[in-house]
Amino acid sequence: MKKPVSEPRRETRGAPAKKHPRTAAPTQRQLRVAEEIRHVLAGIFLRREFRDPELAEADITVSEVRLSPDLKHATAFISRLGRSDVDALLPALKHAAPWLRSQVAHALPLRYTPELSFQPDHALDYATKINQLMQRPEVARDLKPED
Repeated sequence: MKKPVSEPRRETRGAPAKKHPRTAAPTQRQLRVAEEIRHVLAGIFLRREFRDPELAEADITVSEVRLSPDLKHATAFISRLGRSDVDALLPALKHAAPWLRSQVAHALPLRYTPELSFQPDHALDYATKINQLMQRPEVARDLKPED
């Protein structure tokens, strides 16, 4: 007896369920390529090879790079050492993004070089704020172990 044609095909036993791309954890390839891109961008910012004087004089740190699942879009999270005005550099970085992408293309053997976008990384500012709160006397008193 044949199965009806309209019956949907079942997946094989043990096959993983498909996850939504936005909720799935990054793959090893995404993490590896993102770290390579971060390393290349950090080297460029360290050498200060920019025509734009605003970028050439800035101490920019690339703290993280996140890649899309198809590896065609990369978001670099940046901060400035000792300063919190990283938002002022975003227009200059957006203008320099095509040149930075070409530098990444020359440095890494990728089939497609991802489009670069930049976001400020406020994690260090947040950590400093939390540390200052933890040092306050009223908070230290509450954290002291009771006898």
